[in-house]
Amino acid sequence: MTGTNGNPTDTTGTTDYIGNTDTTDHTGVIVVGSGPTGLLLAGDLATAGIPVTVLEKRPQKISNLSRAFALHARSLEQLDARGLADELEATGRTLDRLRLFGRLSIDLTDLPSRFNHVLVLPQYEVEKALARRAVEAGAGFRYDTEMTGLVQDADGVTVGTRGPDGRTESLRAAYVVGADGMRSAVRGAIGLPFPGKSVIRSVVLADVKLAEQPDELLTVSAVGDAFAFLAPFGDGYHRVIGWHRGRDVPDTEPLDLAEVKEITRLALGRDYGMHDARWMSRFHSDERQAPAYRVGRVFLAGDAAHVHTPAGGQGMNTGLQDAANLSWKLVSVLAGHADPALLDTYQSERHPVGKAVLRSSGGLVRLAMAKRPWTRAARAALTGLVSNVGPARRKATAQVTGIGYRYPAPRGSHPLTGTRVPDVRLADGTRLYEALRDGHFVLITPAHEPPAQEPPAHEPLVQESLVHEPPAQAPSAPGLPPHPDRLTTAHWASARRTTLLVRPDGYAAWASDATPAPGALRSALTAHLGPAPARQLL
Repeated sequence: MTGTNGNPTDTTGTTDYIGNTDTTDHTGVIVVGSGPTGLLLAGDLATAGIPVTVLEKRPQKISNLSRAFALHARSLEQLDARGLADELEATGRTLDRLRLFGRLSIDLTDLPSRFNHVLVLPQYEVEKALARRAVEAGAGFRYDTEMTGLVQDADGVTVGTRGPDGRTESLRAAYVVGADGMRSAVRGAIGLPFPGKSVIRSVVLADVKLAEQPDELLTVSAVGDAFAFLAPFGDGYHRVIGWHRGRDVPDTEPLDLAEVKEITRLALGRDYGMHDARWMSRFHSDERQAPAYRVGRVFLAGDAAHVHTPAGGQGMNTGLQDAANLSWKLVSVLAGHADPALLDTYQSERHPVGKAVLRSSGGLVRLAMAKRPWTRAARAALTGLVSNVGPARRKATAQVTGIGYRYPAPRGSHPLTGTRVPDVRLADGTRLYEALRDGHFVLITPAHEPPAQEPPAHEPLVQESLVHEPPAQAPSAPGLPPHPDRLTTAHWASARRTTLLVRPDGYAAWASDATPAPGALRSALTAHLGPAPARQLL
């Protein structure tokens, strides 16, 4: 079977998991697509008590023909905030250096994150963990169910479906999220174009056993006209991705193991004794992005919103971070705590990130495939810059791993507003990302009595330098409005004097270096969490 953009259509060799069946109403959300993006989103909504139904046109199985193999630091932080990172770390294998092509690699050991590495594991392991969480939280799943159309009005969205027996049905929800991949039915239904182009064609995929094990966990190189990548599944098989400039054929062209081995030998110097291929396919890699991630009450996330080359392993990661950004906003609006205008910030925050990922991943592929003397010279220059110049290396690392992106902030905001907040230690001995597991905002204030000696941090954090520490008394925060269902309060374990409000997705919503007046803090909390008594669903 063949697929496009690294999304093979073959479903042989699968792992079952059981989901609930549920209906939707005007207070809930329909998520179309049960890949990592849709599953994280559904789990967040269900955990917060929002009715959610996932529509999936595939059978009730997760394919083990994985499309992604790497979880970067920012995605691991988001999974940590959902209590899933440690179990995935135990399942996968870590890599402290990310090799991009040739001699260009990025050392991750000094990354300012608890996860100063790449976690190598197949996408289906991520899907299994996210699916279990969503099911346990009460998300409803409808498999073998295709979305046939949608109509939205001022009050909600009506979605047409066709089930496994051919029976048609209409479902109603407040919002719909299309997480249904490159060929998104949701994107088509709302009339959005998907501009872009194919970057490389006739990329070969194969799942094979190897007689010789590679020296590295992830093996990648580009030599002359050939490129190859090897990654382990953990079950005795390796995924091979290869490309040869002179072999430009349609995706439907038959593929045999001899061609895969030849491309691998050209790029990596040997084929590692490949044998027993259980699956082979061709695909083409596109660069595309929807001009809008929101049309009325319908949103796009993950590959439905943006697709790009697999260079740097940023595809699944970008989708997971889309979901983390959108989920808490939907919860806030549906629970009546926020104005629906909050949902517009999904576009303003995530569309620029998607555009940056397209630019960086596409640039990596073009440099890896460099043929002309000037492009090879550019590749050599970039390799030297990233390898030898600290600021360039840190910028490249922050971009590939996702920890370097910040969101737009209102004029006059504190410098921290919109930045990712590192996983700082709190006074009660826990970490920030443990405190985020309830899906609440977290307000961190100075300890009333600064510790005589600051405890060691989990890891060096570059954003520490962004937190100013002018002499100030710890705020007692009198008169705070009660938000027990939306706000977790904590103190710094260090001597920091900043008051910081952290969004449920781990980004700074508001901060103050000086002791905020009670009225100012109350206003900030009301602006971000809504008035305390607002509990009525839309």
